Amino acid sequence: MTEVTSPSYIEPSPHLPADMTAQQLQQPNETAVDEGLRLPFPPVTKEHILNCSYHNWHPRYRAVTPKARLVPLPDAFIDYLRADGIVLPPEENTDNPEWSDADSGIFSGGDNEEEDDGHGQQDPSLQWRDTHDAIERTIEELGGKVAPKLNWSAPKDANWIAATNSMECRTPNDIYLLLKASDFVTHDLQQAFDDTDDSGAAPTIQYHLVLRKWIVLNPAVEFRCFVRNRRLIAICQRDLNYFDFLFKMQDKLRQTIQEFFDVRIRDSFPDPNFTFDVYIPPPHGKVWLVDFNPWALRTDPLVFSWLELLTLPEPDEPVSEDSLGEADDDEAEEVFRPEFRLVRRSDPEAYSFTTAQYSAHKLPKDVVDASRGGEGSLREFLQSLAEQQQHENDSGDE
Repeated sequence: MTEVTSPSYIEPSPHLPADMTAQQLQQPNETAVDEGLRLPFPPVTKEHILNCSYHNWHPRYRAVTPKARLVPLPDAFIDYLRADGIVLPPEENTDNPEWSDADSGIFSGGDNEEEDDGHGQQDPSLQWRDTHDAIERTIEELGGKVAPKLNWSAPKDANWIAATNSMECRTPNDIYLLLKASDFVTHDLQQAFDDTDDSGAAPTIQYHLVLRKWIVLNPAVEFRCFVRNRRLIAICQRDLNYFDFLFKMQDKLRQTIQEFFDVRIRDSFPDPNFTFDVYIPPPHGKVWLVDFNPWALRTDPLVFSWLELLTLPEPDEPVSEDSLGEADDDEAEEVFRPEFRLVRRSDPEAYSFTTAQYSAHKLPKDVVDASRGGEGSLREFLQSLAEQQQHENDSGDE
């Protein structure tokens, strides 16, 4: 799941109501509320949300997803993630000279144990040591660097707290720090079934930690695809910057994604409405499946609006471009092509690099400022914060 943001630019579409203004297109949610209307979403069920959980769909599509391992998470670990504050397990001795997020021990459960005369924080991993060891083994198995993700969300909004300013993790504590600091992960834990339409008790969620082998992705070739009634109706960039080379490849990319959808996804995903993300690295012939997201307001439509996506036309039957050659010469057949929208040089999105991604989640401000000063600045700030918290605890004991 990603945060919902209204696009600042909406390309005019001939498929929208004639009386729909540009402002209404850009702010469809507020418009629906003001006019007492609802966007025509089909019911969002709890089962649909569960179908988009990584551990549910990954076994079916494992052959076309980047290398990853899943670690089942016990209730004790989920309680740890939900608990206030950030307390990390003590780091074991390591010969690795590189500094990681946990090397300073600022948040470590073993920090200042002697000075606290026995009042130091206990190692939180004692309640889920098998899980901690499994995570450590998985990191080693995947080459020593991984990117973490929970059932639905990756902690991208917490990159600011990592020494690498990315989701690259080399130790279990690097992973715990990102998970504990992420609003996206908190949503997975506490609000997974928000805004679902079916009544009844929420089903039990078996949480998993997804560890993907760390690779540096080119954001220019990540795309979000929108499926309605098992028809691929729209595609767009995930990174809202202008990339000139994409326009020369637009038809090829559209056909590649359409063929991937027709062969791999259309008839195998359990729901008729959903979105999925793909990655198409050079030479742009192979498609990697990255994620599924619900067909719901919570999913970011990026350069579209949900009103557009709910009203775009769709073909009556699935049609591939190869079928065009099978038509009789005297029968003109119009092949449906999904709307493929790229950010143009003149679009406001083309200059989004000036705004830090997920900046709305980077709170408080003094933490963000410290993170921009590099590793030394962040370490000093966290040390000061830890000392202040310890002083407050000592004062409370008195």
